[in-house]
Amino acid sequence: MKPLEDYLIIDFSQFLSGPSASLRLADLGARVIKIEKPGTGDICRTLYTSDLIMNGESSVFHTINRNKESFAIDFKQPEELQKLKKLLAKADVVMHNFRPGVMERIGLSYDDVKAINPTVVYASISGFGNHPELKDLPGQDLLLQSLTALTWLSGNQEDGPVPMGLSIVDMLAGAHLAQGILAALYRKATQNIGGTVQVSMLESAFDFQFETITTFFNDGGELPVRTKTNNAHAYLGAPYGIYQTKNGYLALAMGSIPVLASLLKCDELLQFPENKFTLRDEIKNILASHLLTQETQFWLDILEPADIWCAGVLNYEQLFKEDGFKVLEFTQQVEMLDGYTYKTTRCPIKIDGQYFTSDKGSPKLGQDNERIIKEFIA
Repeated sequence: MKPLEDYLIIDFSQFLSGPSASLRLADLGARVIKIEKPGTGDICRTLYTSDLIMNGESSVFHTINRNKESFAIDFKQPEELQKLKKLLAKADVVMHNFRPGVMERIGLSYDDVKAINPTVVYASISGFGNHPELKDLPGQDLLLQSLTALTWLSGNQEDGPVPMGLSIVDMLAGAHLAQGILAALYRKATQNIGGTVQVSMLESAFDFQFETITTFFNDGGELPVRTKTNNAHAYLGAPYGIYQTKNGYLALAMGSIPVLASLLKCDELLQFPENKFTLRDEIKNILASHLLTQETQFWLDILEPADIWCAGVLNYEQLFKEDGFKVLEFTQQVEMLDGYTYKTTRCPIKIDGQYFTSDKGSPKLGQDNERIIKEFIA
């Protein structure tokens, strides 16, 4: 039995942040019913991140909405709203990621839902919370990365702001919402009371930078400075970074420069008996030139036995050929109701030695309407 079996999650959220939270809850055993607009559904169904179309819809939608049910209903219509409230009365969790005020205008605020379901856990993600100047702006990942200084930590010194290559703030906010929901469900189970869980993408992006923000506050307000080349962390000295080799790339984490000088037979590094932060650009330039002289595996064969923190830099094609990836069995095959199958990732959480998998793919729009109406509304 999975930990969250018998819990019912009603999910109004769209795009990535909210659906990533409900995906994790579904992986852990909860029943997730996705509320969608008839005709179009979750906007993410047509949010293409590439030219890949899977069974007529976006790969993003299939990735983040597997293991869920779809209930298509126009709850802006009064009679349909009353039907929906019958479903919400049975829910353990109601969640959404609309902008502040939207659910209140519809008549589905926390107070509205609490009136018919006193112990409900009501969870929401917004872009900016109730920030008076920003709350009405779109909570889009790139905008949040830009507004929270996150873009000044990646790339090299002269690159200007560099965003991360994933919708990282969406995923962080989703993870935080899932954590809050689990805590609220524990309280509900032990004290029989519900409540609200609120997460903003803005605060999730700040929390993600707790290390660098704390450093800034306690370091005289010095802005983070990326190294001129091979930067991987604005607050760490050499050799921390990724270096090109004769046939690929090598990642080096923290390490003693004199030890590296000896192991790599790099005489130029011997002039740095201390790894001072102010010397990191000079040290990295020497390392970068030296590491170009041999192939990646040559350096790994020297560094790994000496317990130097290092790694080859893999792309997807190389990664998926690695025995270390294969042994994890991190992919799973899922199937949609119409028989369409696709390969995707599984839940990364293990409890009592068990990973949580499901062969249930993403839902077609409204595919579960009849069953949900019979079970909860009729």
